[in-house]
Amino acid sequence: MSTDKNRATAAAILPLVGGPDNVTSIAHCMTRLRITLRDRSLVQDEALRALPAVLGVVEDDTYQIVLGPGTVARVTPEFEALVEEGRAATPATPTAPTPHAVTAEDLQAQGAALKEAQKARNATPFKLLLRRIANIFVPLIPALIGCGVIAGLNGLLTNLGRLPAVVPALAAIASGFMSLIAVFVGHNTAKEFGGTPILGGAVAAIIVFPGVAKIDAFGQQLSPGQGGVLGALAAALLAVYVEKWCRTWVPEALDVLVTPTLTVLISGLVTLFGLMFLAGEASAAIGTFADRLLATGGAFAGLVLGGLFLPLVMLGLHQALIPIHTTLIEQSGYTVLLPILAMAGAGQVGAAIAVYCRLPRNGSLRATIKSALPAGFLGVGEPLIYGVSLPLGRPFVTACVGGAAGGAFVGLFNQLGVAFGSTAIGPSGWALFPLLDGRSSAGLTIAIYAGGLAVGYLVGFAATYFFGFTRQMLTDLNTDPDATAAAAEPSREPALT
Repeated sequence: MSTDKNRATAAAILPLVGGPDNVTSIAHCMTRLRITLRDRSLVQDEALRALPAVLGVVEDDTYQIVLGPGTVARVTPEFEALVEEGRAATPATPTAPTPHAVTAEDLQAQGAALKEAQKARNATPFKLLLRRIANIFVPLIPALIGCGVIAGLNGLLTNLGRLPAVVPALAAIASGFMSLIAVFVGHNTAKEFGGTPILGGAVAAIIVFPGVAKIDAFGQQLSPGQGGVLGALAAALLAVYVEKWCRTWVPEALDVLVTPTLTVLISGLVTLFGLMFLAGEASAAIGTFADRLLATGGAFAGLVLGGLFLPLVMLGLHQALIPIHTTLIEQSGYTVLLPILAMAGAGQVGAAIAVYCRLPRNGSLRATIKSALPAGFLGVGEPLIYGVSLPLGRPFVTACVGGAAGGAFVGLFNQLGVAFGSTAIGPSGWALFPLLDGRSSAGLTIAIYAGGLAVGYLVGFAATYFFGFTRQMLTDLNTDPDATAAAAEPSREPALT
């Protein structure tokens, strides 16, 4: 998408969210523009959904506009610039939002209602904590993806024996970020929980410092990196509380000297003589559990993980998996869980295609599916979930069945010894192919993952086609809404006399 198109997209979005004065904060993740609103009632949801570049909207702690991978990173700066320009302009007298002519689709309205209800249910202290933890790791995803793709290219060149002079350079580029990921986690943790970010990074840096190998804790010699991202998160969180405690009693004249010193000293000592050991044991347990789960559970474990991932997303519990994925990548170079969880998206795509085939007269819903399917194949599932399967009900369940079948397929091969995973988190669907890595050849790994996607598509399609609709649903949904509305309108022609 060109710069002009990016700016045009941002310009189309801004008035539909209430204008620059209604936007209080702007951020983005892999696929969504996330904004905080001053007045939610000013947002024109249906007009937003009608924009060609918008794949869907999601309400959570922020208002999230799904634009897709790549696009969102280009539209967000243009949106920020337009907001700043609007605020700098002479303020106008606020007026009520202009009525718009976009007709709300029944399924989209149902999806919005379901999202709103789910948002209220998800606002528990535990789920809010998970969301804050996710906020620590989400900004790291672009670097994980970039380094993961380079690591895959480096492995391919190594296996082929090509460009031996370039391989060490690629290895350094791919590994540099991962060797210091604990520092970035510490920085983001302190920022998220209200501390000084650089102090969180400074405390977390202790974990990766080579000199820790000279220190004994609990009768064992520490090793650089022990505890990984979990240790960094805990250390930085402790630093935040120590810093806030110091601010309560240290005189202002001494604050600039005493508070940073005590924060790093106290948190550093606790990290070295406690957190590194404990977090190291926890990280090792996570890795062992994941390996044993798929080595022994195989198809059944994959079935459960693939089948339950969409409900986990709805409940907001999937965010607990982000630090687990990152820990597995840090330990073995890839997370074995992500390719299995990606099968949930395959089931969703298969279910959407079945809905498209079963409702040939519903042009509105078929148009929604056609526009959302390309993103669905690339792992962006929100438009299909909230615009199609979830409001319909039964197709959401049959989509989970497809995900379970694909997960069982991939899990079976893990049990047979073909273990593989993703070198980064974030992408899914077809976008995961460049990030696959494992113990077997690249060709076999790609073939198994592609086979899992195919199984997810086919089972999701078949389950939805044959079991996704009751007769009453087909009667109600397999109609053309525009034709029905036109037939219902009384004739405005003058009577012939």
